[in-house]
Amino acid sequence: MADPKLAVIYYSSTGNIHAMAERLAEAGKRAGAEVRLRQVAELAPAEAIASNAAWSQHFDRTKDEPKATADDIVWADAVLLGTPTRYGNVSSQLKQFLDTLGPQWQQGLLADKVYAGFTASMTEHGGQESTLLALYNTIHHFGGIIAAPGYTDQLKFSDGNPYGVSHVTGGTNDAPLGEAQLAALDHLAGRVIRIAAKLAG
Repeated sequence: MADPKLAVIYYSSTGNIHAMAERLAEAGKRAGAEVRLRQVAELAPAEAIASNAAWSQHFDRTKDEPKATADDIVWADAVLLGTPTRYGNVSSQLKQFLDTLGPQWQQGLLADKVYAGFTASMTEHGGQESTLLALYNTIHHFGGIIAAPGYTDQLKFSDGNPYGVSHVTGGTNDAPLGEAQLAALDHLAGRVIRIAAKLAG
């Protein structure tokens, strides 16, 4: 096939998911994919954003970046979806974007693509796995092909999440990505691109 097309679509409030999305986009390009990096629109009211300095700063830094549209998923061969955990579930911002895709779903334009997810939470057992599993419910309805990483590489025994890639941001919510997470993100991008290429071939 021509260069595989990878869409990295995410929501990030304070920047942790943003950092993961950027790493995935870089890894996708290194793996030979054409990449679109897109954040979904912010839905929270201004007073909620202003109540958290990190949220406010990240919003200001990224407000002019390209926003995700339905075309970004239709265009892609592989899609990586990122969300922070919200009580063990998908953030309302990402879910609202997914909920607008009914017309594309009805036309079958979201099916037969490769999908996987990534997430972050402040604590080690903060709902990371349940968030990814909840995200994948939508992909089942799309008719998408979930390419969870499983334990397909030894590095996953360090990262420890077979459902996708996750990051623990710590009590101050700003712990940087470690080597295990960076390696797992690179592996995930490469995996979905390889599978998309095989399906197209």
